[in-house]
Amino acid sequence: MDRRSEMHRRERRRYVIGYGGSLLLTLAVFTIAYTFGIETKGVYLSIGLLGLAQLIVQLVYFLHIDRRRSSREDLDLVLFSTMVLLIIIVGTVWIMGNLAVRMHTYPM
Repeated sequence: MDRRSEMHRRERRRYVIGYGGSLLLTLAVFTIAYTFGIETKGVYLSIGLLGLAQLIVQLVYFLHIDRRRSSREDLDLVLFSTMVLLIIIVGTVWIMGNLAVRMHTYPM
């Protein structure tokens, strides 16, 4: 078997594993939500943790972002983008909360 077909086989195997992992995590979230509903905090916690695991599977198996030196720049880009998004989201929530506290409501 030549080198190119071996690399293609490994790449396809990696995508299949990523797809299977993503599918299992998604089905687990749907099963938890369907079985227990969304009334308890434990359900929120488990869905959040499974969502984080889903994010890691997506980054590793589909975007090929791992801890190797060759993909360090991609990891830096993802971390910087995440930081910018968090700053925007937290800043927006902070400002809207501050405005809600300062808002005067008068009875009619």
